[in-house]
Amino acid sequence: MKYDHILVRYGELALKGKNKKTFIQILKRNVEKKLSAYTNIKVQAKRDHMYILLNGEEHEPILKECKDIFGIQSFSLAMKVENDEEKIKDAALQALMLENGNTFKMTTKRPNKNFPVRSQEMNQILGGHLLRNTDDWSVNVHNPDVELRVEIRHDATYITAKKIQGKGGLPVGSTGKTLLLLSGGIDSPVAGYLTMNRGVEIEAIHFHSPPFTSDRAKQKVEDLARVLTKYGGDVKLHLVPFTEIQQKIFQEAPENYGMTIMRRLMLRISEMVAKQNDILSITTGESLGQVASQTMESMHTINEVTNYPIIRPLVAMDKIDIIDISKEIEAYEISIRPYEDCCTIFVPKSPKTRPKREKVNEFEKPIDFSKDIEKALSSIETVTFSAKQSDEEDDFDDLL
Repeated sequence: MKYDHILVRYGELALKGKNKKTFIQILKRNVEKKLSAYTNIKVQAKRDHMYILLNGEEHEPILKECKDIFGIQSFSLAMKVENDEEKIKDAALQALMLENGNTFKMTTKRPNKNFPVRSQEMNQILGGHLLRNTDDWSVNVHNPDVELRVEIRHDATYITAKKIQGKGGLPVGSTGKTLLLLSGGIDSPVAGYLTMNRGVEIEAIHFHSPPFTSDRAKQKVEDLARVLTKYGGDVKLHLVPFTEIQQKIFQEAPENYGMTIMRRLMLRISEMVAKQNDILSITTGESLGQVASQTMESMHTINEVTNYPIIRPLVAMDKIDIIDISKEIEAYEISIRPYEDCCTIFVPKSPKTRPKREKVNEFEKPIDFSKDIEKALSSIETVTFSAKQSDEEDDFDDLL
């Protein structure tokens, strides 16, 4: 006998009320899509758990995939047996033999109250059976090498030995869609990742300014979009040509207000793209006080151009913590490639850190950006990246 199932535990979505079924259906869809390469598996979604039937597939790569699916709190390899005491005893012994260690603890749960043996009594029965039939194992209820879990449910009994922590959160696609302002830096991919943790589907927008920004800078952003597909499925990236607008800003507006006006125009264009794609929010990688455009005053002034909700998951985070997450999601090495994006060119020597709305409106009023915005929108290039593409070998070295 060997492990033939993966038992998936829901976590936060288990607390949902009448719409819990919808959340579970979305998670099931996401799991099936993530594991689509494994043609023999079957996913069964129950109210309190989900089961992945392995049907002969190797479990290690599937466990690795499950670690990256939002909505899964934890999961375990499991053996499924009939609700029969002798068969449960045999399976528990087989499960223990597959583990390494010298001490174990038995934990039995009995959601099926029709099963005649109570949980505590079952612990004693199973523990005694394991001790009688092994030589090197002993019981340690406080710090065991292996905690053997037996769940006696209505359909069957499931036996597990290790609990693997998942990403938690909510399944991507369960709480709507956002447009992520994706630069080539460290912060914005982390913002996208954390937003997906709340069940939000991601589309991304990137402003590039050729020839001042290179093809390698564009490739860098595309690679970051691919990283995000690992955690939230397909990512659509909208590439907006921004050269003419940037040049116009820094030719016709006061230099120290150029950054503020540029960010306002980015938000105006982002809102238009969001409307075209039925997206209800915008997400940024802003962290309060990190740079001139991310002071409280700057955010207040920049926000004036849109009534869309702006999600800022990093707003109160320390830069070191952001870097740690960037490394965890394997975005950091891409983000630090030495290629500038449009936010790092034409940077004024002394950008205004406390811009006033009335001042910015005064400076913008004589500058007509309408045709420039229209031209940028009509020239957007949209590329969709899939999770399968993200698993392919990075082609960055081919550019060197």
